[in-house]
Amino acid sequence: MTIQMRALFVHLFTATGAVLAMLAMLAAVEEKWDLMFLWLVIAFFVDGIDGPLARRYDVKTNAPEFDGVLMDLIIDYLTYVFIPAFALFTSGLMDGWSGWAMIIIITFASVMYFSDTRMKTKDNSFKGFPGCWNMLVLVLFALQPQWWVSLIVVTILAAAMFLPIKFVHPVRTERWRPVTLPMALAWTFFAGWSAWVNFHPESWAHWGLVITSIYLICAGAAQQLIPLAED
Repeated sequence: MTIQMRALFVHLFTATGAVLAMLAMLAAVEEKWDLMFLWLVIAFFVDGIDGPLARRYDVKTNAPEFDGVLMDLIIDYLTYVFIPAFALFTSGLMDGWSGWAMIIIITFASVMYFSDTRMKTKDNSFKGFPGCWNMLVLVLFALQPQWWVSLIVVTILAAAMFLPIKFVHPVRTERWRPVTLPMALAWTFFAGWSAWVNFHPESWAHWGLVITSIYLICAGAAQQLIPLAED
């Protein structure tokens, strides 16, 4: 198989995220939250490995007919933002005025962030919270907090999208990657487990979700506070 064909297959692999988004949306419309999150977790996994594949086979050079970055952003907005916000509103975890406030905050702030050309730092981390609402909403489904707790968390993270706070990329941020990458993989495992058992309140997966989520949220800020040894 030529390098051009391999690069094309990477684009096709990325495009499967759109299919997974549709399957998740159909499950959400039917309020099958466990199935919806299982599709979103699979999409999250696809999103985590298509980037390294794209760089390995240099898709910009070997398959330039398709814009992989644009494709990825379209799919990410569906799976990271639109569908999770819909689920959080429709599920009743945040309804009434709080639900309306939540979907306006999430969708508006996220489209501004996704189109911001300054969203990446020099070390390939994210500048500001990268709009991973799929991860947050899954944790909210698992923990079932009070609506006001969810609203506060959503508001803080939405504001953090536009603050000079670093958030690590599990694959591309080299610093602490031996810890960050396993944490991201562990989060994916616990997320799939939690959805598989339909967010059973006594599932041990919830503790795993909390621990890994705290690390992934705080690691970038911690790196900003802890200087590199050579500095």
